[in-house]
Amino acid sequence: MNTAAIAARAPAPSVIARVGLGTMVFLAGIHKLAAPEMWALYVTDWLAPWLVVSPVDFMLINGVLEIGFGVAIVADRWTVVGAGVAAVSLSATVGYLAVVAILENGLFLDVLVRDVGLAALAWAVVVDALSE
Repeated sequence: MNTAAIAARAPAPSVIARVGLGTMVFLAGIHKLAAPEMWALYVTDWLAPWLVVSPVDFMLINGVLEIGFGVAIVADRWTVVGAGVAAVSLSATVGYLAVVAILENGLFLDVLVRDVGLAALAWAVVVDALSE
């Protein structure tokens, strides 16, 4: 089978992006519920006082929300809303991680690099959903 035939049978790139983003958001939510203390390690000492709840509770709340948004994105229901929340959240996370990397001698730089791509993916899904 040639590459054109494979491409013709493959799902649309927008579907792959949407399902990939939704699955990532869903799995991140599941993991936040299963191990919130691991995710709470990303909350620096100077950020913690700004949270209304403890870092662990913050992750638990986010976990529940992410599961719902992830399901909505994968199911292609309210995709603009779910992907929009993911895009804004990931963009804010990128900003936060950039500040941490600068102030804390490269701390979380590996996560920052990854989240730049995830934020771009989320924005691409939002733009695609808006164009439908």
